[in-house]
Amino acid sequence: MMRYWPTVLMALVLAGLGLYLYAIELPQQKSHEQQETADKKVLLLDQQTLTGLTVKTDRHELVFARTPEKGWMMTAPLKTDADQRELQNLIRALVTGAVTRIVEDRPANLTPYGLDDPITTVTITAGTERETLSIGDSGPLSSTLYVLRESDRKVLLTNLAPKDFVNKTLMTFRRKDLLHLSQGDVEQIRLTYPTTEIALYQTQEKPKSKWRLRYPIEAEADQTEVRTLLFRLEDLKALGIVDPGPERDALANTLTVPKVKVAIHTAEGDQTVKLYQPDQASGEAFAETNPSGPLYRINPTAIKDLTKELFSFQDKRLLGIDYTDIAMLSVKTATEHYVLINQQKEWVMEDRPEPLDQQATDLFVSRVANVPAEERVIKQAGPLAPYGLVAPAAEFIATGRDGKIAGKLSIGSHANGLAYAMGQRIPGIFQIRADLLTQVPAKSDLFVQKTGKTPATP
Repeated sequence: MMRYWPTVLMALVLAGLGLYLYAIELPQQKSHEQQETADKKVLLLDQQTLTGLTVKTDRHELVFARTPEKGWMMTAPLKTDADQRELQNLIRALVTGAVTRIVEDRPANLTPYGLDDPITTVTITAGTERETLSIGDSGPLSSTLYVLRESDRKVLLTNLAPKDFVNKTLMTFRRKDLLHLSQGDVEQIRLTYPTTEIALYQTQEKPKSKWRLRYPIEAEADQTEVRTLLFRLEDLKALGIVDPGPERDALANTLTVPKVKVAIHTAEGDQTVKLYQPDQASGEAFAETNPSGPLYRINPTAIKDLTKELFSFQDKRLLGIDYTDIAMLSVKTATEHYVLINQQKEWVMEDRPEPLDQQATDLFVSRVANVPAEERVIKQAGPLAPYGLVAPAAEFIATGRDGKIAGKLSIGSHANGLAYAMGQRIPGIFQIRADLLTQVPAKSDLFVQKTGKTPATP
């Protein structure tokens, strides 16, 4: 055993050194690193634990409380919904803000930093913890701000941006969205105008749901147009708010018949907004979501964006049948006449056994099926001669899987990139892009082209 004692002694020394590093040196280093990280933070409170917020300027003192159900709510100077995005931006700026350097500890004079009369004072609470940050002048760089942290009375030079704290008003932090709207949750939309209305509903088709018209006709809807409508409703915001009171009552007396009333239905319930423009010459427009609630000043273009006629929401693909449902397509032009047949998801030419170029044929058929009306010329087809539709330049007839004719498209005269057209989906005569006329392939171009190459000899 005696000859192993140096090894045992070395092991004990190493174990002691390891214990020292683990118990003393590493915790001290970790504590030092944590302190360095904390010293670089403007706000030392955890964002997830915040429960209250007060923003004080020379004009307002705004108080907010965080609720489990609705997130941030304004509690003073009035009780109302808060603009979640604005508050989150403010909090995020404070949480991610970094201290560039500590300028002064417990200063006797705050004037050099603009902190004797702060631009904004923000008080943050997290349960029983509390911190107050006073925002002063810009630092040496325009993208920096001097901040007084009340908990340690230190003047900090920070990377906080002035835009996050300057010129903030009551309106800044009030909820301005007129509707609580998530596109995927909307099941029905009803647009009511002074003389008519349009009703849309979302079907639960697989693999993807679709929008359809329910009134005044039952038909497929223009999916892009409905999505655009939903975007506009999501983006419908107040430019100003007139709260209940004498001013609101006087203004309400000038609002009689709405230009449009929008009602949306979701699984969570119904929401309604009425848009008014009492004096078109003044350029002012207003919205109402509740007869006893505030009135909202809105951008007048919102009324134009939401005032649409039926044609805007109709599926404008003129042929009248979806590309995937076509079993047979007859193609007729001044120089070509052939019939394409879909046999078990593969295109063949009627009476011709040669294989077709499937990619080229597929592309052509989809173009015919998806060509949309750009503008409506007349609602009901009358004399066809003025539009070159007596003897069309191109005519397409589609047969469905049930063997019945399910789609027709006739293209007449054209000029300046547009052509007159008539289809089965919507009655009337329309203008479409004339590209399709130049994209009708000759019969010979649809067949698989033979290369003419001789196979290489092994």
